[in-house]
Amino acid sequence: MAYQALYRRYRPRVFSDVKGQDHIVRTLVNQLHTDRIGHAYLFTGTRGTGKTTVARIFASAANCENPSEDASPCGECAFCRMAREGNSMNVIEIDAASNSRVDEMRQLIGEVDYPPTQGRYKVYIIDEVHMLSQAAFNALLKTLEEPPSYVIFILATTEVHKVPITIMSRCQRYDFKRMTIETIVDRMKELIGLDGQEVEDKGLNFIARRADGSMRDALSLLDQCISFYPDGKLSYDQILSVLGAVDTGILSDLLDGLLDGNVAGVMQCIEDVVMAGRELTQFAVDFTWHLRNLLLLKSADDMEDVLDVSTEHLARLKEEASKVDMTVLMRYINIMSELLVDLRGNPQKRALFEIAMIRIMRPQMDDDYSAVIDRLDNLEQRMASGSFVARSDAPADSHPNSSDSDMVKAAFPDAVEDDVRQAAAQWKGIKARAGGMLSQILEMAHVTVSEDGSSLMLVYDEANAMQATAYKQLSQPEKKEEIEQLVSEHIGAKVPLVILLNTSQVDRTQKYGDAVSRFEKETGIQVEEEDF
Repeated sequence: MAYQALYRRYRPRVFSDVKGQDHIVRTLVNQLHTDRIGHAYLFTGTRGTGKTTVARIFASAANCENPSEDASPCGECAFCRMAREGNSMNVIEIDAASNSRVDEMRQLIGEVDYPPTQGRYKVYIIDEVHMLSQAAFNALLKTLEEPPSYVIFILATTEVHKVPITIMSRCQRYDFKRMTIETIVDRMKELIGLDGQEVEDKGLNFIARRADGSMRDALSLLDQCISFYPDGKLSYDQILSVLGAVDTGILSDLLDGLLDGNVAGVMQCIEDVVMAGRELTQFAVDFTWHLRNLLLLKSADDMEDVLDVSTEHLARLKEEASKVDMTVLMRYINIMSELLVDLRGNPQKRALFEIAMIRIMRPQMDDDYSAVIDRLDNLEQRMASGSFVARSDAPADSHPNSSDSDMVKAAFPDAVEDDVRQAAAQWKGIKARAGGMLSQILEMAHVTVSEDGSSLMLVYDEANAMQATAYKQLSQPEKKEEIEQLVSEHIGAKVPLVILLNTSQVDRTQKYGDAVSRFEKETGIQVEEEDF
């Protein structure tokens, strides 16, 4: 006899064998017990969650001559035997993907008028029903609304949003949930016990996570691994090898390299993965999942049960989570999500992966909110460690000595009110002098002048996380002094600087006004802003 895959050999034949869908099984069993069987059902859910299996069991149970106490088919009567062998004329399975035309649907509707030759019901199971054409749906609609009393329609789909609302409104809808890792692992243990196989628990957990809630996918992966290593106990490392996956250790190494900005180390990590024969798309999936686990740990204190990892792995995750900010993790996950889309069908997977890693390590390449926060965090860490070096405008061939480093900055006369207003008007030029990260921090400021005209004011909103971080950076005495020096050099006068955090609900432009427009209104003088 030809070999049958695990998911086919052990496909459930009674309701008690259906795992992870208790809410649906209980409802259908109650309908069979009370003889309140509907005429149309819509089974929805992701692949491999039991839609077609439950439809077959229900079809057999509705016609079984000797159903069991839980309403399951007996498996011994003439109808059950014919249904199991696929010879029953009263259970008709249709693949809508290959029978999507209106002519085929009309042919099906024409057969509905003939009563069942055996049993009580004639059951039509239409798989992937969303693949029907609009004309085919229209042809089905009237019959679905008022079918003969002996007809049951069971429609199954993985994409319920493509099913017309007119069809859905005539069906009892049942949503099949993704199965939990625990449910999948328990089922695999049960089946490998029947087969006399041994598999390491850690490996079964990995297969269950990889299956993403699909029992069929899990059994297919398990079948693949057992076929490759048929003798002895199947280990976790062997499963990783067969499925082209990587151990969590290399995921931690990659994250450490990204956080340190170690380009060479990250490239070597990718090289190791490629040379080990691992699939880069799956590596990207695993790393994204790793980042997701870290994000969950930082989001709440009671995520241990949600993560479903070993105690040792959880300890490592907590240690890693302490090293990285939530905003940075979100940026990493967004970049990895974009990478996964780009990797599909692209032959240059390695190049795309390496570019994404460089993009993560160089937030200055991006201009979105999370990238700016990442850059601000990097700047803050550099300043705290003393490794930040301000830009120097000194000639390249100059060699300052220790006394030069203590050189007193050029003295400027105290600014008068016109100087302060001129600084506000020429803010674009001052930002250009700053350059780099400092220029972007200054870009976020609302620039105005104090009411008495004595100082230049930079206002940031507390409600904006990015502006609040910028305010924190500029509030440091050495940073404020650096900006005052830039302003003085540009204007030629010493302009006092005030940095404010707007904590009120009033918009900062309304509360503190616009310096240039106020000056023009008071003096009648038109101020032209510099264009850089």
